[in-house]
Amino acid sequence: MIVITGATGQLGRLVISHLLKTTPSGQIVAAVRDPAKAADLQALGVHVRQADYNDPASLDTAFAGASKVLLISSNDIGNRAAQHQNVIDAAKRASVALFVYTSVLHADTSLLGLATEHRETEEAIRASGLTHALLRNGWYIENYTMGLKGALAHGALNGAASDGKISAAARDDYAQAAAVVLASSQPVAKVYELAGDTAFTLSDLAAEAGRQAGRELPYHNLGQHEYRELLLGVGLPPIIADMLANSDFAASKGALFDDSGTLGKLIGHPTQSLEAAVKAAL
Repeated sequence: MIVITGATGQLGRLVISHLLKTTPSGQIVAAVRDPAKAADLQALGVHVRQADYNDPASLDTAFAGASKVLLISSNDIGNRAAQHQNVIDAAKRASVALFVYTSVLHADTSLLGLATEHRETEEAIRASGLTHALLRNGWYIENYTMGLKGALAHGALNGAASDGKISAAARDDYAQAAAVVLASSQPVAKVYELAGDTAFTLSDLAAEAGRQAGRELPYHNLGQHEYRELLLGVGLPPIIADMLANSDFAASKGALFDDSGTLGKLIGHPTQSLEAAVKAAL
C-alpha cells in the first residue's frame, strides 16, 4: 500500500492522479482529515482513510499495511514540525519500507523562513532510521501566476525579489516527481533538489504577462517591509504576508534558484515553461 497524506489538497490530488497511471487504485490510500471530501477518489477505487496530523491514533489506523508513505508538508505554519513528527513516528510504528517527504529547495542552507520547519522535519526523518527520500521542492510557479490578473488590473506587478532568479515549476511537475519516486521498484535517492528547468526574474514574469495580455506590465521592486505592508493592505493574514515577503527577499539572494535539472530528468520531460504557465493563468 502507498499512503498519500493530505490527499485532498492541490498537490495530493495530483500525486494520486499520476500514481493511478502506474499503480492499481486498490494499492493507494488517500489519508485525509475529512473523508467526505475524498468521495471522488473513493469512486476511482482508492482507499480513503481518516487521518489528522495532530491525532497519532488516526495516523496508526491510516498507515496500517503501508509499505510507502508520502508526507505532504502541513500548511499549519508554526506547528508543522510537531505535526510532522507525529507522522514520522506513526510511519516508524508501521515499519514502512519508504518514507517520502515534500521539503523545500536546498532546505539545509536555504534563507527562506519557511525552511526552518523543513530542516527540523528532515532531521527528525533521519533520526527515525526510516529509509527515506526528501523531495526538496522549489517554488510553485502558480505562487506567482495566480496574481497576474490582479497585477494587470492594477497596472503593475509588485514584489521584493529584485533581479533574483527563480527556478519555479508547475505544481503538477512536482506531483509527477513524487509519483515517480513512490512507484519506483528500484532504490531511490535520499535527496532530490527539484526545480524548474529555466529560471526567470519577476521582471521576466511581468514582461511575459504583458506580452500575452497585449499591454505593458512593469515590475515594481519593493523592500521586504514595504511589500509586507502592501500584502497586509490587500487583506492577507500577517503570517501569510510575512511568509511571502520573506520568500521574495530570500529569492533576491538566490534562495529559489537551482540549475541541476533534476526535476525534468526525474519526470522524463521538460518542466512547464514560463510562457505556458502565464498562458494558463491568463
